[in-house]
Amino acid sequence: MKRRTLFAAGTGLLAFAGPLHAQQGAVRTHALSLLGEPALPRDFPHWPWVNPEAPKGGEIALTALGSFDSFNPFILRGTPAVGSGLLYDTLLVESEDEPSTEYAHLAESIEVHADRKGVSFTLNAAARWHDGRPVTAEDVRWSFETLRSHGRPFYRAYWGDVESVAAEDPRRVTFRFRSDENRELALILGQMQVLPKHWWEGRDFARPLLEPPLGSGPYRLERFEAGRSVTWRRVEDYWARDLNTRKGTNNFDRIRYEYFRDATVAFEAFKAGQVDFRTENIARDWSTGYDFPAVRRGLVQRDTIRHERPSGMQGFAMNLRRPLFGDARVREALVQLFDYEWLNANIFFGLYARTTSFFSNSELASSGLPTGRELEILQRFRGQVPERVFTEEFRLPVTDGSGNNRDGLRRAIALMQQAGWTLRERRLVNAQGQRFEFEILLNSPSFERVALPYVQWLQRLGIEARVRTVDPAQYQVRMDNFDFDMTVDVIGQSLSPGNEQRDFFTCAKARENGSQNIAGICAPAIDALVELVITAPDREELVHRTRALDRVLLHNHFLIPNWHNRAFWIAFWDRFGRPPRNPKYGLGFPTDWWVDAAKERALQDARRSL
Repeated sequence: MKRRTLFAAGTGLLAFAGPLHAQQGAVRTHALSLLGEPALPRDFPHWPWVNPEAPKGGEIALTALGSFDSFNPFILRGTPAVGSGLLYDTLLVESEDEPSTEYAHLAESIEVHADRKGVSFTLNAAARWHDGRPVTAEDVRWSFETLRSHGRPFYRAYWGDVESVAAEDPRRVTFRFRSDENRELALILGQMQVLPKHWWEGRDFARPLLEPPLGSGPYRLERFEAGRSVTWRRVEDYWARDLNTRKGTNNFDRIRYEYFRDATVAFEAFKAGQVDFRTENIARDWSTGYDFPAVRRGLVQRDTIRHERPSGMQGFAMNLRRPLFGDARVREALVQLFDYEWLNANIFFGLYARTTSFFSNSELASSGLPTGRELEILQRFRGQVPERVFTEEFRLPVTDGSGNNRDGLRRAIALMQQAGWTLRERRLVNAQGQRFEFEILLNSPSFERVALPYVQWLQRLGIEARVRTVDPAQYQVRMDNFDFDMTVDVIGQSLSPGNEQRDFFTCAKARENGSQNIAGICAPAIDALVELVITAPDREELVHRTRALDRVLLHNHFLIPNWHNRAFWIAFWDRFGRPPRNPKYGLGFPTDWWVDAAKERALQDARRSL
């Protein structure tokens, strides 16, 4: 019998798809979801959007920026090569067509315990490492313990509520939880990339790796030139090739990444046909940069693909570990000086939307004044959060786009004066005569076109700001050590925020090098709100609690919000086939595309006449 079962995991709500089997109150299923019943049955043949008959073959060349010196993406040390995730399988695979829904993959079945304080995964008997040895429950246990002990700090935050893990037999691994309140733990454990214990024995997991690692995934490392290029080769006898979660995907025989130090050079390589595909993230280039012969002749295609993904937050993050940014009035003054309307009109060609929430482009974003349940949640923190949370709607300043932001400058001067800063001989100084000056750290010259105008606007208030651009490897080291004054931070969000919020916003992570709390946000009320989000009992309560968290974050002015795009901009040489539609929450590239033999021949003929 196929049916749907909803159960409360303590205060958490999970949905399961059938057929289901119950043993002493436990639920066994092939899929989990946080947002309703999974859409696909146990025996679904393939993802609904893919072409199950997609031909295999061909090679694709893509770009990467910077350099690399490691094939271990799980640790702080080193700069991992792009594509390392192709090596490994996860216990479950997330559907790009359903929010917060995962289906059995490396694990052929999932059993959520009767007390809702644990989950067991039974591995697919066919699962094999590339050396032919079976993937075992002990590999899963070892991967979890190793990643939590020696991996990036993110893993300790993400899996913090897991109490224990045990390999009960060669194919069954069980995780026990500290409580029954963390409703998404089973799903996020399903996202874990499983590593081969036997291959890592005798190797130091905490060190960068420059030898081909062993995996179980659809690709293996074929060749590389450190810092310059890396080629991944499709595994012909991949154990999951015909599994429903992989059928019709991973169609290219080779995926080659060429590294470039500069985004401009990478774009020129695409124009020259040295690179096959690119996603564009610069509005100016999307508007004016694609007028070259191959586009005019139809050899290069462009497409705008709308998506339904939450945009999260991108903004200039101030390092709150620096005393300079400790006063919220100072931070708000810096927000007042940022003229987004001028940038959108003069640099972005009007193509972006302003980001006004840490959960933009979703129902989780706060708006207006808090009312009802959201207000009730916030009331318990009154006196610990800015009073304006209750009395003022959060609104970013809006200018006329002329570049003459007089109102913003007046408001910024007043805020700075309240915080103890004064203008003296066209310089902003404090009572001790120290100047207000800082550095904006970037990892790409492309963002200088935004940072440099902002520097000019800051100068009008007597603030001396400098822009420094470093290569991506150096930038990552400095981010891991929080060695910056201001930088651009991107905080990605999903439709079901949960455990990852600890790594973004809590005091413990503000002090832990390598965490994703780049700004150094640390406030007891925010810590408490994060825990409320993680333990929300149902969707309605999650929305209220997330909006409350969002509102408190915004009114503290930790970041200067930037903008977001509600579509993917893509350009590619016309040699590919692709499914008739994209999944709602993903691009589906390169996994779902393939080389179209007829288009390939036509393109080769046309290129000879260019």
